[in-house]
Amino acid sequence: MTMPDLNSFGHDPWWLMLAKCLAIFVFLLLTVLVAILVERKVLGRMQMRFGPNRVGPFGLLQSLADGVKLALKEGLIPAGVDKPLYLLAPVIAVIPAIMAFAVIPMGGLVSVFGHTTPLQLTDLPVAVLYVLAVTSIGVYGIVLAGWSSGSTYPLLGGLRSSAQVISYEIAMALSFVAVFLYAGTMSTSGIVAAQSGTWFVFLLLPSFLVYVVSMVGETNRAPFDLPEAEGELVGGFHTEYSSLKFAMFMLAEYVNMTTVSALATTMFLGGWQAPFPFNMIDGANSGWWPLLWFVAKVWTFMFLYMWLRATLPRLRYDQFMALGWKLLIPVSLGWIVVVAISRTMRRDGSPGWVSALISLGAVLAVVLVLLIRRTVRRNAIPEFSLPSDPGAVSVYPVPPIPSPPRRSAPAPTPREHSDV
Repeated sequence: MTMPDLNSFGHDPWWLMLAKCLAIFVFLLLTVLVAILVERKVLGRMQMRFGPNRVGPFGLLQSLADGVKLALKEGLIPAGVDKPLYLLAPVIAVIPAIMAFAVIPMGGLVSVFGHTTPLQLTDLPVAVLYVLAVTSIGVYGIVLAGWSSGSTYPLLGGLRSSAQVISYEIAMALSFVAVFLYAGTMSTSGIVAAQSGTWFVFLLLPSFLVYVVSMVGETNRAPFDLPEAEGELVGGFHTEYSSLKFAMFMLAEYVNMTTVSALATTMFLGGWQAPFPFNMIDGANSGWWPLLWFVAKVWTFMFLYMWLRATLPRLRYDQFMALGWKLLIPVSLGWIVVVAISRTMRRDGSPGWVSALISLGAVLAVVLVLLIRRTVRRNAIPEFSLPSDPGAVSVYPVPPIPSPPRRSAPAPTPREHSDV
């Protein structure tokens, strides 16, 4: 098995680079079409009902029919919009989502018409930072869509999205620091090569859990779909959009889901390397087989998205912000310190079990602190009896409702004294 590195890129002819770009674009479009259909099927089964089963055999053409229907709808533009930004916002949301896939490794070295090339468009010494930068730009499409619509509810959705990307982009970036410390590089192909022995999901489990939560919040998916919460914001940032402009926002959402799932595969699940027990087969990590393992891992995360949507209710916005700022970011910072100490001890010659014991102790300490904090908060909440129902006891600190003030009787008017 030959691992590609940074020297493997930049030598392809122009037609091969163009073919790679086209292949990535087609792969993402087909993934979106299949993901929409699979999500509706999975949600239907989880909710004990049928999914799409009318359009085409077994409903397989439902996604294609929905796309044609959206394209044929009338594209309405409200009178009060900022038209240039209103039309540009869906484009800003879609293009960065596709650009981020340029540095995702989908396989090792293969031979294409006599040219040996990696199954990856390109790579950079700071490829992961490139992905973070591009995906954060894509959220500006949502922000501008909400602002330019000239309506209250889209504006609130755009504001929520801006706060959301600031909160969870920080947590996502911090979850990568431990990976950089272990891999010694920010190149995506180098990170995959560093996991040839043990995947980072086993060595850096807290970072993986933080990233999984952050990627759901970053893509505005349930239970973190606060920018498009139809319960209180009608449709959120895309309320005023229709036809192909609305379809582009849906395309951007599913392409972002695919991109962050591919990034999770690259950073924590060994990338395109075969899982156990297939890695014991000779040739499982050579040729075109790695593309199969990569797609299978990506679809594992895609199924997780669908499972969460069918299972969990939407969070309140204060809970959502508290999860990012009060839990994910502090845990990531503490875990970075633990990983740095562990790597330094390994470099200085300490045995591996010592660093493993330190990491395990840190994880157990965090879990213990969270359990104690939860218990203390529960015990610290006073209980009040509601005046309307003396027998009912509230779990939340509800103060007693003051009784309305009594209206004083009007003062008697003084009698007039007669002269008699």
